[in-house]
Amino acid sequence: MIRPGEPVVVDIGGTMPSGYCSDSTRNYCVGEPPADYAAYYAVLEEAQRASCEAVRPGATPEAVDAAGRDIIAAAGHGEHFFHRTGHGIGLESHEDPYIVAGNLEPLEPGMAFSIEPGIYPGPHGARIEDIVVCTEDGFEPMNVTERGLVVVD
Repeated sequence: MIRPGEPVVVDIGGTMPSGYCSDSTRNYCVGEPPADYAAYYAVLEEAQRASCEAVRPGATPEAVDAAGRDIIAAAGHGEHFFHRTGHGIGLESHEDPYIVAGNLEPLEPGMAFSIEPGIYPGPHGARIEDIVVCTEDGFEPMNVTERGLVVVD
């Protein structure tokens, strides 16, 4: 049973009729969220936005990962972000390019991948995931739902 004040992370994805995969993660809280959760969720929103804005042709997946990871680490949550920032998505739900430190493959227009930093400090955690496509001059988000924390009364 979900109790008042408990955050819930919902990761939804699947395969479209075209054969291409989708993925999205959003966050909800039943009633007001715990103060620490609200604080690190704000950091997570900033980190996710920074990673998206780092996407452009020629940028490396490592640089996209670092753009958000550095914000999370500066806020004191570096040890609580223990997975890669993202993964390629297409006919497979997880494929190249992997958005992670050490991947120096330059991004190219048309590449589709997730941007999904997360912070998991203990009894609850949060992740914001969008699929983006690298364009000629930056990125285009494929998800259209709001990224903010949804409080359900």
